[in-house]
Amino acid sequence: MIKIPSTPERSKLLLTQWRNHMDLTKLEHTILGGEIKTFDRQLNRLINKRLRVAVFGKVGVGKSSLLNALLRKEIFATDIAHGCTRKTTAITWNQKISNLEAIELVDTPGIDEISAEARSRLAARIALQADVVLFVLDSDLTSVEIEALKILQRSCKPILFVLNRCDQWKISEQKKLIISIKSRLPLIFQETTIHVVAAAPRKAKLQRDGRVRSQVSLPMVKGLQRSLISLLQEQGELLLALNSLKQADLLHQSLKQHRLKRSKSAAQTLIGKFAAIKASGVAANPLLMLDLAGGLACDTALIVQLSKLYGLNLGGHSARQLLKSLSLHNALIGGTQVGIQVLLGIIRNLLLVATPITGGVSIASAGPIALAQAALAVHTTKIIGRLAAKEFLFGSERKKPQPREMLIRLAKTDPKLKRWVVNWQETSIKNQRLLQTLLP
Repeated sequence: MIKIPSTPERSKLLLTQWRNHMDLTKLEHTILGGEIKTFDRQLNRLINKRLRVAVFGKVGVGKSSLLNALLRKEIFATDIAHGCTRKTTAITWNQKISNLEAIELVDTPGIDEISAEARSRLAARIALQADVVLFVLDSDLTSVEIEALKILQRSCKPILFVLNRCDQWKISEQKKLIISIKSRLPLIFQETTIHVVAAAPRKAKLQRDGRVRSQVSLPMVKGLQRSLISLLQEQGELLLALNSLKQADLLHQSLKQHRLKRSKSAAQTLIGKFAAIKASGVAANPLLMLDLAGGLACDTALIVQLSKLYGLNLGGHSARQLLKSLSLHNALIGGTQVGIQVLLGIIRNLLLVATPITGGVSIASAGPIALAQAALAVHTTKIIGRLAAKEFLFGSERKKPQPREMLIRLAKTDPKLKRWVVNWQETSIKNQRLLQTLLP
C-alpha cells in the first residue's frame, strides 16, 4: 500500500521545487536578496525540522527570565535595570518533541525601548520568522502592546499569551487583571487562554539580624510549558510547514510587485503606441473589413510585445488564441466592439456613398463617425493591453502551483491547517488588490 506523504512532507517537496524554478534575474536577486535569504533559511529549517519559538513584549516584562525558566539554565542575560536584551538571540531548547529535530527559543528586545518605526519592523520580523510567539505581559495591555499585537495578528500563527510575575498578586487580583486584558485584546484573541507564570519569583526571607531580604525561588512555568509542549507535539511540524508556505507567498508577492512596477511604464508606452496606430488606421480606412482585420493584427502585435515585456515569448498564433480568449471573456472587446464598429462603418459608408446626392455635406458628417471609431479603437486597445498584462501575470501562474495555491490546496485535505489558512487568505486578497493597481 502506497503511503500518502504528510502535509509537512508535501510542503517541503512543493516548496523545494518552487524555489528551484523561480527563474530570477540578477536584478531581482539584488533587489529581493534579503527576502530570498529569509525564505531560504526558513526552508532549510523546514527540511531540518528546526522550529522557532520567540518571546515578544515590552522591556522588563521578564522575557529573558521566562526563557531561562524553560531552559532551566541562566542562559539569557537578566538585570533589574531592565533592557538587557539589545538584539535577537536564539538558543536551542533541550526539550524533545516527536517529529522535530530541534526547537530554538528566541529572545527579542523590548518593544517600548525602540522607536515606533523600529518597533513595527521588529514585530513584522518576529511575525515572519517565528513559528510560535509567546507574547509576554506583566500588567494590563498598553497601547504599545496592542499596536504590536495587531502586526503579529496578521501573521496568522499561534500566539500564546503569558502573564508573568503572578507571585506579586493575589488570586482575586489575577482574575480581575486577566478579565481586563481579555477585554482589550483584538476580538480574535478574546477567547484565548492567558497563561499565568512567575519566571523568576522572589520570596521574602528573614535574616538573623532581623532584616527582611528577598531570594530567588523556583520558577512557576509548568502550566505554560505543558501547553507549549502539547502544541508542538500535535502541530509543531505542521506549523513549520505553514510558516514556510507563508514566507514563500510573501516572497512571491514581492516578486510580482517588483515585476509589475518595473514593467508598468513600458507597458503603458506600448499600449499607447499601438492604440495610436490602430486609431489612425481605423479613422483613415473606409472599408469595414480592413478596419477589423487591421485592428486584429494590431492587437495581436501588441500582445506579442507585451508577452516579451512580461518575460514570455508568444508567437502570433498564441497571441491570437489569447486575444480570442480575452475577447470571449470581455463583452466590450468581443461582440460589443464588433457590433459598434460594424454599425459605425455602415453609417460612414452610407454617408460616403451619399456624397454626390448631398453635394459633399455627408463627408463632413462622416468625420465625427471616423473619430468615434478611432476613440473606440483606442479604448479597446487599452482594455486588451491591461487584460493581457493581467493574464501574463496571473494566468501563467495557473500552469504551475504557487505558494498561495499550495496553502489553499493543502488546507482542503488537512483540517488542522484550515483554521490557520482562512485568515491568511484575507491578507493575500489585500495583496492581490495592491497588485491590481500596478497593472498598466
